[in-house]
Amino acid sequence: MARLLSLNVGLPQDVPWQGRTVHTGIFKYPVDGPRMVRKLNIDGDGQGDLNGHGGEIRAVLVYQRQSYEYWRGHLGRDDLEYGRFGENFTVDGLPDDQVHIGDRYRIGKAEFEVTQPRVTCFRVGMRLGEPEMPALLVAHHRPGFYLRVITEGRVQAGDEIIRTRTGRHRMSVAAIDALLYLPDRDLDQLRTAVDIPALSPGWQASFRELLEAAEHQAPAGAPPTGAEPAEPTGWAGFRPLRVTRIKPESATVSSIHLATPDSTPLPRPKPGQYLTLRVTGAGDPPPVRNYSLSAAPSDSEYRISVKRETHGVVSRYLHTRLRVGDTVDVAAPQGEFVLPEDGDDTTPVLLLSAGVGVTPVLGMLHALAAAHSERDVWWLHTARSEAEHAFAAEAHQLLTSLDRSHEHVYYTAPTASVAPPAIRGRLNRETLAALGLPAAATTYLCGPSKFMDAMREALTSIGLATDRIHTELFGTLPAVNPGLTGATRTPPHQPPGPAGAGPRITFTRSGLTVPWNEDYRTVLDLAEACDIPTRWSCRTGVCHTCQTRILCGAVRYRPDPLEPPARGTTLVCCSQPETDLVLDL
Repeated sequence: MARLLSLNVGLPQDVPWQGRTVHTGIFKYPVDGPRMVRKLNIDGDGQGDLNGHGGEIRAVLVYQRQSYEYWRGHLGRDDLEYGRFGENFTVDGLPDDQVHIGDRYRIGKAEFEVTQPRVTCFRVGMRLGEPEMPALLVAHHRPGFYLRVITEGRVQAGDEIIRTRTGRHRMSVAAIDALLYLPDRDLDQLRTAVDIPALSPGWQASFRELLEAAEHQAPAGAPPTGAEPAEPTGWAGFRPLRVTRIKPESATVSSIHLATPDSTPLPRPKPGQYLTLRVTGAGDPPPVRNYSLSAAPSDSEYRISVKRETHGVVSRYLHTRLRVGDTVDVAAPQGEFVLPEDGDDTTPVLLLSAGVGVTPVLGMLHALAAAHSERDVWWLHTARSEAEHAFAAEAHQLLTSLDRSHEHVYYTAPTASVAPPAIRGRLNRETLAALGLPAAATTYLCGPSKFMDAMREALTSIGLATDRIHTELFGTLPAVNPGLTGATRTPPHQPPGPAGAGPRITFTRSGLTVPWNEDYRTVLDLAEACDIPTRWSCRTGVCHTCQTRILCGAVRYRPDPLEPPARGTTLVCCSQPETDLVLDL
């Protein structure tokens, strides 16, 4: 008979970690006597990060005495008291390979349902002083599991645990955990997993994504994280492309046309993608920048359009020193901000931009015009004035070729002269609401970050669905650092201390090149020392939240990830550079 050996609770607290502060509820300690278990918590307990822990689906965490004994031997530790793994219930019995998702158990006066394995979060490694613990829990098939509270009631140490129902399909906690985090997934098991109603919605969504990829024979990849880079196409690393033409488009924007030196075909990009340029001559080391493709997708020539920035080292070089016939090192087209090439799609499309943010949506407009699209196409653009309005005639001509187009242009300078289709004014909630935009429209939005934030808020306030608003962001991505508090945003910079002597790592989104220093354990540690925004959760090669595209170079791993990342990417949380490295970070 299984039994509850220890009831452990603890409220969230701020704890120091690697020079930062983590808000966490992983510090649990045994308590005497009965406690009331409620839908969201045990009395006296709490979770610090409700995105990954807690809530109705993850109200109670369970870990087993037998796993404690296993880890004491494996780790050579004699200090692992109950509660140390952050669990609420330490139990005798209920092993992960015998408990099923959907099983129900009565403990004391309460009843529970098994919903998912433990989330592989760095905080269990922090609590134990074993950074690789999240990976070890998965690799050794001992994750523990969460319970949903079916019936509230009092429980206490010593209560018997009685199974009252067996979950559909009898898939064990260990099997479900391995199915998400380990390679060589079985297609039939994926189909079974998505048919378990008790499984938490997040895990169900991940398995549906994996099943869809498998059924469409997509390349094997990592567990879904919500931000997976697309499988790379084209060439690896950088190759020289020849400048065939340079054309001014406005007072501040010029287009640069690029082709192969020998006129061989190029990979055809998707409308909305961008190129990464490594500009030798603009600095040492050569700076790297991203520029959207602004013309119709082509296999003979690429066009990028660059705004000259007052203090822009690269844009100034491209505007003043680059000549026709010169070559530039270019990485293959990439990016997920793309217009799907679906000829059967009749959904209205809204192309919304400001300034030079017009470039990727102009590429999309070219694609719609070339396909003679029958979709309602809404074109909304804002610029300071006619002189600074790049591609005005080109966009207007494309729109007039479409039967169902709507063109609205706004000039913000108070003294700007205007002529149709432009008007003087600003895009805001009121102007958007007055246009009568279709609520079902799919929006592609690009411009300065403050503009995009304001437009997203305005669009959702007038009824457009948030999940149908897509944005392009060339700067650093929003950080994903679960539990960190009090962090201040500092511009990326060289790390403190003496410069390293290892391979050079270029962080393209941050505009920074840093020599590798063996004092750092991983690329992630180095990026954090430079105050580069990072995205991670497990920090040990399990969850793939940190998966980052490699534009050029090679890495090694320490430790090896449980599942290799998608081709052309790396897990920065457990990698070190073997050669000079260029990362989309």
